[in-house]
Amino acid sequence: MASSLICVLTVTTPGIDTPPPPVTDGEHGGLLAAASLVPDPRNPRGVRYPLAALLAVAVCAVLAGATSFTAIADWLYDLDEPDQRRLGFDRGLPAGTTVWRLLTRLDDAPVGSVLAGWLRTRTPPLAVPRPRRYRTVIAVDGKTLRGARLPDGRQTHLLSALDTSTGIVLAQVTVDTKSNEIPSFTPLLDAVENLLGSLTGVLIVADALHTQTGHAEQITRRGAHLLLQAKGNQPTLHAQLKAVPWAQIPVGDRTRERGHGRKETRTVKAVTLQTPGGIAFPHARQAVRITRTRTTGGKTSRETAYLVTSLPAADAQPADLQKWARSEWLIENQVHNVRDVTFREDLHQARTGTGPAVMATLRNTAIGWHRINGETNIARANRRADRRSNDLITAVTSSYRNMQ
Repeated sequence: MASSLICVLTVTTPGIDTPPPPVTDGEHGGLLAAASLVPDPRNPRGVRYPLAALLAVAVCAVLAGATSFTAIADWLYDLDEPDQRRLGFDRGLPAGTTVWRLLTRLDDAPVGSVLAGWLRTRTPPLAVPRPRRYRTVIAVDGKTLRGARLPDGRQTHLLSALDTSTGIVLAQVTVDTKSNEIPSFTPLLDAVENLLGSLTGVLIVADALHTQTGHAEQITRRGAHLLLQAKGNQPTLHAQLKAVPWAQIPVGDRTRERGHGRKETRTVKAVTLQTPGGIAFPHARQAVRITRTRTTGGKTSRETAYLVTSLPAADAQPADLQKWARSEWLIENQVHNVRDVTFREDLHQARTGTGPAVMATLRNTAIGWHRINGETNIARANRRADRRSNDLITAVTSSYRNMQ
């Protein structure tokens, strides 16, 4: 690529995007009120146990560390009668099979939307004043539920979107077993947009699988921005980015970290694309190169990543790009890894109906609740919630923000 296609970034001005207004106290609702919005798949005749009560106890049980439908029912049985009544069980308790049968019949999409919306109403407002060039960053990534095999032997795969500033999974969709994540990207964006009301100014970060021209069009059409990595699935784009005369471009940002027996240096260079169409990817405003140099046990390795973003230099300086690029890993480290290690998701062999997706949604909700309450160790937070079940029920059923 000719050097005339680029210029070094020098402009630094505050971003024009502003976050949505915080939710007011009058809009804060309890879990039972939120759960009542989920459609009930049962015939209204003969319904003995309210869906809101069954879903609320499922959320509370997973918040307290339950890892299966059986554990959810056990947690309910272990509660004192006053706490059972507070959750809506004033006509006895359902059998464990009743809990399992109903939860596996629920449509996981509205369950996820309702619970994510409820978590957002319980989230403390962000610090004011906000950092310059503040921007909501949503990380997209998929996860296979290895224990949840379908009758034909295939595994359930879910695609999720995480609000990296709060730790709340905003939406999750089940990937068609005969396809991959790419066709599920648009339904995921639709779900996030419906929840937030608008994607204007939001930055979407995702791995190289989603570096697709169709995805770029979908994102920008909604007023959002993208930061996507280029790899072998986009050979032309990757070759063009690699051919940029990076040696002529000064380092825009450099960070150094030590920990866990290793040293890591991350160097960012970014350039503005001067000629429209100079890069074979729609809406690309900047090209980015991030070099990671890691030293462990006396051995040094180097990895180079190439990215494109639709944000101009004024709204995305190299330090911002470095931070946002690392946000893509948050959904793996703070959600998917926690579901595996703390909630033993890959060992759970739920396979009936929507059971796998519903349980994943409950785990997302538990993680999100603990994150917005300032917890960093989810396993410890689960144990505390289990020991203090009365306080947990008070917190989640309150009509106002009530942190544990």
